[in-house]
Amino acid sequence: MAAVSAKLSMLVALPFFLIYLYNNKALRQRLAAFLIGLSISTLFFATPFIFSSGGMQMLFSNPEMKSIYRLMLDLGGNVSIYIVPLIYMMMLYLTWRFKRFNFDLFQAATGLAFLLIVFMIPGSPGWFVWSMPFLAFYQAMSGRIAMILVGIFSGLYVLSTLLITPLPLANGLVFDLGAFFLLEGRFGSHAISLLHTIMVAIGVMIAIRIWREAISRNDFFRLSRKPFIICIAGDSGAGKDSFTDAISGLFGQHSVVKLSGDDYHLWDRQKPMWQVMTHLNPMANDLEGFCHDLVSLADGKAIQSRHYDHQTGKMSRPLRIKSDDFIIASGLHVLYLPMLRECYNLKIYLDINEGLRRHFKLKRDVYQRGHTIEQVLASFEKRGADSARFIRPQSSYADLILSLQPIHPWMLEKLDDQHPLRLQLVVKTRRGLNEFSLNRVLIGVCGLHIDMIKGENSEEIQMTIEGETSAADVAMAAEILCPQILEFLDIQPKWQDGMAGLMQLVTLSHINQALIKRFIQ
Repeated sequence: MAAVSAKLSMLVALPFFLIYLYNNKALRQRLAAFLIGLSISTLFFATPFIFSSGGMQMLFSNPEMKSIYRLMLDLGGNVSIYIVPLIYMMMLYLTWRFKRFNFDLFQAATGLAFLLIVFMIPGSPGWFVWSMPFLAFYQAMSGRIAMILVGIFSGLYVLSTLLITPLPLANGLVFDLGAFFLLEGRFGSHAISLLHTIMVAIGVMIAIRIWREAISRNDFFRLSRKPFIICIAGDSGAGKDSFTDAISGLFGQHSVVKLSGDDYHLWDRQKPMWQVMTHLNPMANDLEGFCHDLVSLADGKAIQSRHYDHQTGKMSRPLRIKSDDFIIASGLHVLYLPMLRECYNLKIYLDINEGLRRHFKLKRDVYQRGHTIEQVLASFEKRGADSARFIRPQSSYADLILSLQPIHPWMLEKLDDQHPLRLQLVVKTRRGLNEFSLNRVLIGVCGLHIDMIKGENSEEIQMTIEGETSAADVAMAAEILCPQILEFLDIQPKWQDGMAGLMQLVTLSHINQALIKRFIQ
């Protein structure tokens, strides 16, 4: 605030701060506190200075403020367009379009705005001083060419400023570098203009390099350009909803939009068509509508979708759903259509053990959805053929197959306090990058037993994971295995204990791989 009080030019940076706080979701909760502090600072520190006679003169009559209106495009009829404010507002709009923000992206965008102002305003050293920290930071983050370009640009800017503006000395003396080199008249004007042209050309080179190296290649910028789409397929009772919630807990509900295939059933449960076919049949679902809505969300557009209530068996009124950084599409048929399979960045299939699936489905449908045991058992018999025909073949299209299995099959028959259920996780992965690193981390950090088998297809690897682990161990393993993807997270990830946490870790590892693949394509 003191800097703004001294130089109104520092207001140039204030909108970038506000955009940074708003678009950085981890810091958005502090935006209100920032605005309160800004208001208090303005009231107690800036206001007395601004409304003093000296302050008003310094703010609105200083050369830096007047210099921004020198460059203009005359349209005739007393109408002109000021170029510097135009470029500045365009930079603000481009920065606003960054959906995800980190500090590196913030300083690059703010520094680029200052740099554009600098080389469009000749002979205004105040603007150049404000741009120096950003140029120094760019030099530190880039290579030798950046250091050379910034050095030449700085030297030319100082030289052109001295040639344009005489430097006052002590005792009323003035040092006029232009007069010293006899740069007067028409020849001198051409020489100074040529020098400034070279300086602007190098400044444009630096601006282009900042955009390419610090902005367009920034991981936050690249991720914000297009949502990351995950699909979770599997049979009824495979744990798709629970797994979707677990993955959402890593990124935060504010960064995730869920699209459920159940919301695209064509009929309510009471309709007679359910007596003819089951909802496992693709014909009983609006897959084209599901595909259309998924494509719209992937394109950043909002959709209107209904919600299927499993307790009442009825659809809700249409709800507006906005796109977000991560889209999780889950359902029975999310891998059924070729068009759908082209939309995903990561395809997951939950291939739970059949006995375990029946056990979990009985618990869910009886205790959570209010069905009777007889109804659930009858549904198994009725849906078996459709499951084998329409659902299970989708596993062949998945990048990652997660299968929960009891360590011993007889455990499902003797479940009680004396015989708790012990599970193992079987992971099948295709086109992976770091299964060996994952193997080392799971053994060394989590203390698990791993069996790794390479399939007949050289691209397929199967890992069988046994043992107990805690959420803290899973979090430590994630920091070692996926340090880059953790920078994207706006919140502290909610890791789970046991096999659920391991499924989170394996999925995050493959999300990290998929992001790398997407970035290099």
